Amino acid sequence: MHRPLHTLPKAHLHLHFTGSMRHSTLIELAREQGLHLPDALEQDWPPRLRATDERGWFRFQRLYDIARSVLSRPEHVYRLLRETAEDEAAAGSRWLEIQVDPSGFASRFGGLTATLELMLDAARQAAEHAGVEMPVIVAANRTRHPLDANTLARLATQYAGKGVVGFGLSNDERRGEARDFERAFRIAKRGGLLAVPHGGELLGPRSVAQCIDDLGADRVGHGVRAAEDPWLMQRLADRQICCEVCPTSNVGLGVAERAADVPLRRLFDAGVPIALGADDPLLFGTRLLRQYELAREVYGFSDAEIAELARQSIRSSTASDPARKELLKGVDDWLTGSAE
Repeated sequence: MHRPLHTLPKAHLHLHFTGSMRHSTLIELAREQGLHLPDALEQDWPPRLRATDERGWFRFQRLYDIARSVLSRPEHVYRLLRETAEDEAAAGSRWLEIQVDPSGFASRFGGLTATLELMLDAARQAAEHAGVEMPVIVAANRTRHPLDANTLARLATQYAGKGVVGFGLSNDERRGEARDFERAFRIAKRGGLLAVPHGGELLGPRSVAQCIDDLGADRVGHGVRAAEDPWLMQRLADRQICCEVCPTSNVGLGVAERAADVPLRRLFDAGVPIALGADDPLLFGTRLLRQYELAREVYGFSDAEIAELARQSIRSSTASDPARKELLKGVDDWLTGSAE
């Protein structure tokens, strides 16, 4: 009999702030403020998306911006992160590195610094409430000017060791070359932050290679297109650079036609470290636990292999050595049956 996946200790390394919102919270906050939501975010939720062309990505971003608009007061930020922490705890996630871009909220929360401080305080309170560690990754937007990324990198380094653990780069890979953001990542790495850019989602293996070569990536957000290049997979395996694989998101955005087409098994068998992620549950309809269920149901992972996926997520996190050791022991206990 299979072991219960919700009791497996794991780290969640690919979750975006707005995209972590509960659908019920989106509906409630929109109604409270008299905001109209499109059908795709209400009765036709989760939306049917396909972002492999620019029109599809524009629709995805439009829905995301509408969702962001309901977060208009500080108490909404505290609520979102408290509920997110509760959902993570229910899935067995004990360590969550949540990605935030304070730029999208700066105008309503008093500027970049005030917004980041608000998010960090909300994350601290949520972590205490749910018993889930919740450090923050500050992520720049690939569609904005690289100078904006430099500003965010400098801000992020000011809070290194105070809740911020990494610096990312998100949004449409087709809109910004990795090398354009090299300076921002140099600033971040010099400040002691992990480099965690997105790559290899909408573009092929070259996008992953650029994240490694131009940005010094410690992990790659998504990275699934690396499976198209055996040499690149070997590089990732040799250097133990983790790919944050988000199967439901890949299908939702048209990167893969079906969950079975996401090359999770190929990457795993090649020795590439993997951290399963939910990306944006608000738009894709599933959270972290479903990704582990897919590993079992679709990709044929045994309980021992699922335990190894959890270990890889923990080893690839920024957890301290004592915290990492405790989490890894929990995985071993789950596998031997004492966690049931």
